[in-house]
Amino acid sequence: MSVIGQPLSRVDGVQKITGTATYSGDMNLKNQAHAVLVLSSVPKGRIVSFDDSAISRLPGILHVMTCFNAPRLPHNGRAGVNPPAGRVLSLLQEREIHYNREPIAVVAAETLAQASAAAALLEVRYQTSPAVLDFAAGEANAHSPGKVNGENADSTRGVMAGVRASAQVSATYETPLEHHNPLEPHATLAHWDGDQVTLYDSTQFITGAQTTLAKVLGLPKDHVRFVCPFVGGGFGCKGSMWSHVALAALMSRHLHRPVKLVLERPQMFGPVGGRPRTLQRLKVAAEPDGRLIGIQHDVLSHTSVMEDFTEPAALQTRIMYSSPNVSTSHRLVALNVGTPTFQRAPGHATGTFALESSLDELAYILNMDPIELRLRNEPDIDPEKKLPWSARSLRACYAEGAAAFGWSRRTAAPKSMQQGDIAVGLGMAAATYPANRQAAQARARMQADGLVVVQSGTQELGTGTYTVMSQVAADALDYPVERIKFELGDSDLPQAPVSGGSQSVASVAPAVQAAALALRGKLIDLAIADPASSVHGVSANEVTIQNGSIGAASRSPEPLSAVVARAGGADIIAEGSAQPGAEKQAYSMHSFGAVFVEVHIDRELGVIRVPKVVGRYGIGRLLNAKTGRSQFIGGVVWGLGMALMEESLLDQRTGRIVNANLAEYHVPTNADVGEIDVDVVQEHDPHINSLGVRGIGEIGITGVAAALANAVYHATGVRVRRLPITLDTLLV
Repeated sequence: MSVIGQPLSRVDGVQKITGTATYSGDMNLKNQAHAVLVLSSVPKGRIVSFDDSAISRLPGILHVMTCFNAPRLPHNGRAGVNPPAGRVLSLLQEREIHYNREPIAVVAAETLAQASAAAALLEVRYQTSPAVLDFAAGEANAHSPGKVNGENADSTRGVMAGVRASAQVSATYETPLEHHNPLEPHATLAHWDGDQVTLYDSTQFITGAQTTLAKVLGLPKDHVRFVCPFVGGGFGCKGSMWSHVALAALMSRHLHRPVKLVLERPQMFGPVGGRPRTLQRLKVAAEPDGRLIGIQHDVLSHTSVMEDFTEPAALQTRIMYSSPNVSTSHRLVALNVGTPTFQRAPGHATGTFALESSLDELAYILNMDPIELRLRNEPDIDPEKKLPWSARSLRACYAEGAAAFGWSRRTAAPKSMQQGDIAVGLGMAAATYPANRQAAQARARMQADGLVVVQSGTQELGTGTYTVMSQVAADALDYPVERIKFELGDSDLPQAPVSGGSQSVASVAPAVQAAALALRGKLIDLAIADPASSVHGVSANEVTIQNGSIGAASRSPEPLSAVVARAGGADIIAEGSAQPGAEKQAYSMHSFGAVFVEVHIDRELGVIRVPKVVGRYGIGRLLNAKTGRSQFIGGVVWGLGMALMEESLLDQRTGRIVNANLAEYHVPTNADVGEIDVDVVQEHDPHINSLGVRGIGEIGITGVAAALANAVYHATGVRVRRLPITLDTLLV
């Protein structure tokens, strides 16, 4: 039986639960110094001067780097800009201030306490200018980004303007500015050896960070090395290299010693991105039988004055439902805030809230079950690109999810279900996320002791990469998984793409499989050529490998390690790679799901509890049932936070996030989460890659906010179109 799909426990689990897993902030080097960022306290202006006289009296202070003494960088520090992942950084090359909490100085000292104290005492004098902070007022000057994820920002099929329908929803939905709060903040330890620099950095993209930093510093790429064996959560914010990484490298080069720089929790709000605010206008029109005849989805989101970042919230609307007339658009409002970035399921998390809420509203107007409305508009092919699906099992997700949830107990009318003083609501929504894949490389090596080492320069975000890649290699070699060691997290290893966009498994697993199969072929050839081998002289297609032993019909099997030992004991090494072909020109590739939410709401206090969430997903082949389930659960929990809690509050006077801490920026805890029942439906996707696997890190959040909002309406009759849903919105 294949080890792929089995619920193996994490191979790195013991390290994590015993505290021996080494994260970037845990790294220490001899003679290292500590650095602390100083961030601006105004949203727009110009630095006039710094006063560090109070700092000079403190012990242990090594250097204060500002725009007046920072080393000049190639192209003013912008050589590494390559949107959307390569960002415009703040590297102390100019005096202009673009947003509150922009990096404006770095203080280094012998200890972290000394550096923190000094950073707090650095006085800055500004010449301020009026800042643009009003999102709503900025709509008049909104601009088009031109492209969104490689597609046109706007799309039109049919003629939406002329649509007349029996049932229609026209509504505006809003999602707030949000910020990532991974358990591990951004952390970097930089160390120079001559003109070469090594960085121990918490990143989702070691190769991308290597490329970006090399360009920023004007170094050959092979003079920069990034190391990151574990990431303590990233969710998109660590997919780009931000300012603090280059600043740590600059300070280390200036001091001629290692420098560690770890962001403080409030510094996670501003200089390292966040989910942009959106205002989404939806118009959905249908015939009396529920057949959609028009969808219009216009998205307004904010970006920074430094560069464009687009929240692609209308992309799923182009492909989710059959309709002859569909119009979508994306527009940006530039504000004096930090540049937004990818945040778990960017665009689809926010976009499905609006789209799936509007479908629910339409179902009530039509007096139709929300699932039935969606089923009547299931497209047989991608309605935008006119391509067949590589796989689309959404009908099965609806059926299996509804059965597990008990959807049949739902009474149709709002406010019709209750338990004493508690209003009960049942809601559902569809989930989706595109299937992404990039080129990746891997290396497999069998040692004389029988250990197989497999390597690829990917990342472990806590999703189980060490484990599932070991399973893929074990399956390809037919080798015991406990004798596989997978290595990652080093830019010196074979290159792999960013661990973002739910693409690590879809990209790296086929490369690992190819390397393992190439190693298998080399081992077979070696054994056939070995006179002492039991398969000597046998045709390669007659040789079998089972459980780490090689044999053939009527030939006694022997361990592969014995073959390697007789060959001199040198490691047998093979390379493998995998890359996308023309499949996306032939098929439309997405994952789909259905999510069901039950809410209990105190009718007097408006307090919302979520006792049950059920999700069913079509994601191709699941590599590990245990780690996969954990990813779905994590996505659902974040969806609950998005729906009920998360919002970064921007002070319109100062441009500062006023709740930049985990005491006031609320995220779900164990007490907020009830039963979560998640699973996959059986699905075969032969087109995505050789393993038929698609990523699952992000689809779990999509649809959750809409399903919960729909459940709230079912319980209370109050339609909430702005997130988060707080109790005051229900006390009407």
